[in-house]
Amino acid sequence: MNNIIEQMLKSYEIKNTNDEINALKEIIQELVLSGLSRGGFFKEAAFYGGTALRIFYKLDRFSEDLDFALLKPNKEFDLSKYFSYIENELNAYGLNLEISTKQKHSETNISSAFLKGDTLEHILKFFPNEKNHIYDHILKSIKIKFEIDINPPEGATYEMQYKLLPSPHQIKLYDKSSLLAGKIHAILCRNWQNRIKGRDLYDYVFFLANNINVNLDLLKNKLVDSKYINEDEPFNLDVLKKLLKNKFKEINYTESKEDVIPFIKDTQSLNLWNCEFFIKITEQLM
Repeated sequence: MNNIIEQMLKSYEIKNTNDEINALKEIIQELVLSGLSRGGFFKEAAFYGGTALRIFYKLDRFSEDLDFALLKPNKEFDLSKYFSYIENELNAYGLNLEISTKQKHSETNISSAFLKGDTLEHILKFFPNEKNHIYDHILKSIKIKFEIDINPPEGATYEMQYKLLPSPHQIKLYDKSSLLAGKIHAILCRNWQNRIKGRDLYDYVFFLANNINVNLDLLKNKLVDSKYINEDEPFNLDVLKKLLKNKFKEINYTESKEDVIPFIKDTQSLNLWNCEFFIKITEQLM
């Protein structure tokens, strides 16, 4: 196994096959970020979402996707021009994955791509001494999706962060207040009937526990962009709390818990999840 990969694995507590797969996915995510940084991607875009929260702010859950937003709208942005940097980075560490864009079937501001590779091949490459494990239940291919908003609303604020592994590089990402704005937008605007995202709720609790203020300007622009509110409507912290409390009355918390369980180690905190819990903690939103 590559020495750098071995060094990166030391930060993980590996107890079972699920831990191995999560570590594999996250290290691949970090290699992708390193490749994008090498290619100058973060001069045009910023990193946000649950994976950004996990990698840079120690969120204690794994996250599947990589989410980005352009710094300025550009409907002609071509994500594929950065593919060679990602492939070179992965190949440098002996990883064999293919990257491809997702074809748009409707007009959307989101440009998507997928990174795919054989899960078992890479598990055995990362964990060469674990061949006695039973891997029959592993999915045939590992898949990591990354999306970029090519027409983002205004109002985001950013910071630069630095990583030393796999090699020193810098990444522009949404600051914590803007990340919280994005998370609240997901809670309010995601289609809950078809996709119950307990991960959004888990992250929301994380933000509140860490006393992070919400970027109200960005959040309002995102809600207007999603047609959740009108631009001329009054919008402040009190209005936001009311919107959230109404949303929390609609959620199926059993399904939400089932969504997040595969991504966390300690599930005891989920026992508190119900409408009253989320309404009460929303009073702490700043």
